Amino acid sequence: MVFLGVNVDHVATLRQARKGVEPDPLMGASLAILGGADGITAHLREDRRHINDRDLRMLRELVAIELNLEMAATKEMLGIALEVKPDMVTLVPEKRQELTTEGGLDVAGERRKTADAIKRLKDAGIPVSLFIDPDEDAIEASAQAGADMVEIHTGYYANARGQQAQKELKRVQASISLAKSAGIMVNAGHGLNYTNAAQVAKMPGLRGLYIGHSIISRAVFVGMKEAVREMRDLIAQASAGACA
Repeated sequence: MVFLGVNVDHVATLRQARKGVEPDPLMGASLAILGGADGITAHLREDRRHINDRDLRMLRELVAIELNLEMAATKEMLGIALEVKPDMVTLVPEKRQELTTEGGLDVAGERRKTADAIKRLKDAGIPVSLFIDPDEDAIEASAQAGADMVEIHTGYYANARGQQAQKELKRVQASISLAKSAGIMVNAGHGLNYTNAAQVAKMPGLRGLYIGHSIISRAVFVGMKEAVREMRDLIAQASAGACA
């Protein structure tokens, strides 16, 4: 069955809207786990716009399932990762003014920097995934850089409509197949929701889906535990159909 990683960043985003103490992303993570999440993701950004250092350290103490730290490959973040020791790190591009991650890493263009970051993390026993566009060159560069996994950026598919959406879906599937053939585990995420996630979940060769915003949005109306359970069931049905 396809793995579900739940990103709790937007619980912290809501907290930061009032600069207060609630809602607490730690509680969000606890309820997500009760709802059936296989992993918890938190993105520690340079500007700490949502998840902060305390959140990350508390999550490390609380989360007994996979804790995935999304971060840029900077000296500061590498130091934090090596101290906190998440179960995995996903390296992502980061721009100070962006609302959300806008595209995949330029692995080929930053090959040396990326490879150096991967080596430091792997030497400390931390598996590394790279968030990349559904692109052949990016997959090849990721393999050459030593990544254990890639996370295929599904935002282009999620934001497309009609025939363009089908074209983007085929790009995602081709990228999953190519990464598998290169010996890399494959995840996918960004922009996936209760309408479009099943189309990706049923793709052969997929390890997991990483979803945040749509689950937190759904949780406003039905609660975190139920929102995760609904997504968990949706993914389970789609991936079971693919194996049938």
